[in-house]
Amino acid sequence: MDKRVRADIALGFCTLLWGVTFVVVKSALGYASVFLFLAVRFSLATIVMVGFRPQVLARLKRVEVLAGAALGLFMFGGYAFQTAGLQYTTAAKSGFVTGSSVVMVPLLLGLFWRRQLSAWAYIGALAAVVGLYFLTVPAEGVAHLNRGDLFTLVAAALYAIHIILVSEYTQKHSVSALSVIQIAACAMFAWLAAETAGVFGWQPQRFPWRWELYAAVAICAIFATALAFSMQLWAQQYTTPGHAAILFTLEPVVAVVTSYLVLGERLGSRSLLGAVFVFGGILLAEWLGPPAVPESPEPVFQGRIYFELWWRL
Repeated sequence: MDKRVRADIALGFCTLLWGVTFVVVKSALGYASVFLFLAVRFSLATIVMVGFRPQVLARLKRVEVLAGAALGLFMFGGYAFQTAGLQYTTAAKSGFVTGSSVVMVPLLLGLFWRRQLSAWAYIGALAAVVGLYFLTVPAEGVAHLNRGDLFTLVAAALYAIHIILVSEYTQKHSVSALSVIQIAACAMFAWLAAETAGVFGWQPQRFPWRWELYAAVAICAIFATALAFSMQLWAQQYTTPGHAAILFTLEPVVAVVTSYLVLGERLGSRSLLGAVFVFGGILLAEWLGPPAVPESPEPVFQGRIYFELWWRL
């Protein structure tokens, strides 16, 4: 099979995994507390990553640890707000609001990094803003905003910053080292948050023995984290960034379809209009505007070895 075709299949599979996790996480939160779920998820992902590449730890440098910790901090913030938001909003809306981080990236680059943007990037951002308004602000007005949508919007902004930092740090440091450290740091921050929330009574620590919960952790940690991002990096060697970006825009669409099939969630006419604007804004910004950094609002992994292992199975 041609490598370009295999790359497209791999990216499509990544998009499918990421889209499905919105429903998986929302279902898991019926049993577990937010921070504890994240702590277990990223601890397992760290074990998997280190298990495949133990030599990374032996070659770690102090500057790589600091850079990876910074990435882990923004990564944890994004996941914490997104996961908390899923308690109060639908998986479908969360998918589209999270996807808006792709449009936020060029805007942040233009505002704070002095990058020159194309007109399409601004047009796409404007369309996404309009879409976010219809998605998050109910017809009754701003006073009736869903806090879950607001949490997810904060998550999207943190993901956007994470994308930019990933682009910068991977030019200076080992991608393998950054990948492992940021996941480990994310797990550490999640454990600290879980302990703090439990001590001050902000959130009860819940993680009962339920097969649904453990299955959700395994799916998110092994498949949607270690495997999917490894496949992403392998695949993007054989396709253009713009082509990959188009495939990634299907993530919120997958979230909508799976949330409807599994949870019976539906987007109302107002939310559906907002989703169309967000989706269109992402397409305009990423397809017609030159991508400046990695497209996915998720961590990047160096994973040819993981993908080749998976591809042989």
